[in-house]
Amino acid sequence: MTDKTLQQNRTALRREMRQRRRALTIIQQKKAAEDLKSRVLAMPEFMRAKRIALYLPNDGEIDPGLLIEQARKMGKICYLPVLQPLVENRLWFVRYDRQTPMTHNRFGIPEPKLKGFADKKHNRCRPEDLDLVLFPLVAFDEKGGRMGMGGGFYDRTFAFTRQRQFAKPSLIGLAHECQKVDDLPIADWDIPLQGVISDKSIYRA
Repeated sequence: MTDKTLQQNRTALRREMRQRRRALTIIQQKKAAEDLKSRVLAMPEFMRAKRIALYLPNDGEIDPGLLIEQARKMGKICYLPVLQPLVENRLWFVRYDRQTPMTHNRFGIPEPKLKGFADKKHNRCRPEDLDLVLFPLVAFDEKGGRMGMGGGFYDRTFAFTRQRQFAKPSLIGLAHECQKVDDLPIADWDIPLQGVISDKSIYRA
């Protein structure tokens, strides 16, 4: 498969999967979020993690909000991705609690608002210091393949996980079951996940 054909296939699949998840009703989304919570809570990676990165749903993504609430009750620290202002196309992970001031990034996605430099350092967690990262995704397969929105932010940020000396963080995708495909067209830069959790099942890579 040529690079051009691969890109065309990925673009078409990304469009189809985004339409699928946006077509879900509010009731279906709520039920999916509840089912997702119960499955994630059964994961040993979640139970032993102290620092967890999640996301706020956008464009029909499955909602991990109930997980955020439960993680806080369990004494875990939650972080949200922030488009890093100093190194282009990388993510920072900033602590997220009920008092965190929020803003919207250039894609219209809510993220923690950064204030002074000292405040940034105090609330940030380096990607390699996270215990668990729960990824948003557009499409996935049973082998741990993940297709994101196309910006490559997560892939560049977690490229270091390809090196064997990094035992953490655990990388787990979250998705609606309707986003699963049999054969995902993977690019060289796609970071493999250790598994994907949907509202219907747990898939271990």
